Amino acid sequence: MKKPIIGITLDEEEKATYSNYPWYAARRNYSDSIEKAGGISIFLPNNPKSINQYLSIINGLVITGGDFDIHPKIYGQNIQSSKVSIKMSRTDFEFKITERALKKDIPILGICGGHQLINVVFGGTLIQHIPDALDSKINHEQTNPRDEASHFVNIKKGTKLFDIVKSEKMFVNSAHHQAVNKIGKKLIASAFSDDGIIECIESKELSYCIGIQWHPEFLIDKKDISIFKSLIYCAKNKIEK
Repeated sequence: MKKPIIGITLDEEEKATYSNYPWYAARRNYSDSIEKAGGISIFLPNNPKSINQYLSIINGLVITGGDFDIHPKIYGQNIQSSKVSIKMSRTDFEFKITERALKKDIPILGICGGHQLINVVFGGTLIQHIPDALDSKINHEQTNPRDEASHFVNIKKGTKLFDIVKSEKMFVNSAHHQAVNKIGKKLIASAFSDDGIIECIESKELSYCIGIQWHPEFLIDKKDISIFKSLIYCAKNKIEK
């Protein structure tokens, strides 16, 4: 049986670190997790003119995270924190490819910043810097390594995420200073950390559109792989139809 092709968005940078010239990057564990779950990965350069062709090739889409933020003007706010860091060209590409993928009902998994982007695409807003809005014992920008867990998330019964992981709790990592605030239209929150931060959103109507605030591609909790398997399963069903 043909394996579904999953497109993965890329970070972009101009700092002279990996190269003296502008470069793209993504951690290998994104594609490793997809292939472990039964899919094939391709990386998608941030070229808005190629979006329609990308969507004619892929069967599913992963919007990755990154060390940057969505410009608050996109969700109707001014910048309220000095911690906000912007990458407009990447955001523009991811916003457009997500909108068009949603119209085609292509399965979408948003991870960390991708989770937040899905919420904004649906008309939601973000907490611009968690410590400014919430006095919490949880450090959502954990100081321990990213391949270790740092806090629990609580999963609501009756949601797609609960059906996927079949558990009310997961032990996850945390690498974000922003979070979903007002939930976008036709989305629901399906997981929360103990301090109330929204850790998962999902579409009530589409076959598969899920945002995960942690980084399941590290496969820290034994149920993380189920999230990728669910994306592959839905993408495979689209092929067969």
